[in-house]
Amino acid sequence: MLRVVACIDGSRAAPAVCDYAAWASQHMQAPVTLLHVLDEERYPVAPDLAGNIGLGSREHLLEELADLDARRSKLALEHGHNMLDEAGTRVREAGVEDVTKRQRHGDLTESLMALEDQTRLLVMGLHGESSSDRDLHIGSQLETVIRSLHRPILLVPDEFTQPKSAMLAFDGSKTAFRSVELLARNQVLKGMPLHIVMVGPETGDRWEQLKQAQSMLSVPGSDIQLAIRAGDVEPALHGYQQEYDIDMLVMGAYGHSRIRQFLVGSTTTTMLKTAEKPLVILR
Repeated sequence: MLRVVACIDGSRAAPAVCDYAAWASQHMQAPVTLLHVLDEERYPVAPDLAGNIGLGSREHLLEELADLDARRSKLALEHGHNMLDEAGTRVREAGVEDVTKRQRHGDLTESLMALEDQTRLLVMGLHGESSSDRDLHIGSQLETVIRSLHRPILLVPDEFTQPKSAMLAFDGSKTAFRSVELLARNQVLKGMPLHIVMVGPETGDRWEQLKQAQSMLSVPGSDIQLAIRAGDVEPALHGYQQEYDIDMLVMGAYGHSRIRQFLVGSTTTTMLKTAEKPLVILR
């Protein structure tokens, strides 16, 4: 069975990652995997100095440095196990019974790609471990993960609020319709009121594209509203989200449109830094 995979680290978003993973698990009826990856650059495996020639007086120093690296890695592994245990307790207390904990030593993106065929939804915090109140910044590996994985990614802020409504940023492109197909199959928004919003001139063709997307997502009892807004993509989408108090923004990643520029262009960092509500990125 495909799983909700939640990335657990030492950031302040970790509790919210657990809570959103538990919500997604129950909403999608999927088990949870809690994943902690020990960064191989911060905690390298101690080198084997056997066989080195000509180290001379440096040998003792290198051995001490290698021993220090080994002790740091051991402590980091223990800390990771503790974080996973705490995360597992939090997710189970939220009502999820099937919870798996995994710890890996290596690269985050490679670790996630190794689990891709088992993943239904990936949950990550918007802000990295080194973020502070004065300097909020997105996780350094976030863009690489988005570019590399072909699974929906739920990016969450530091505080959990149960999502009750969503909006899909839509531009009528082939990529956008593929995102609609993925959304229909994935059911991450199952049963939630959904707004499908286009940004640009209001034309008959655009309304037909919106109605086609609506038809693809409609199921008995679904509540789907359509809208076209003029203006620039970022303020138009955020304005609509605020006007209707929508909990979650859903976007396709890396198409060829103004929405693509919104996601991966110069606006990206600002949008993710200031996000107070979760985003779902579709690949």
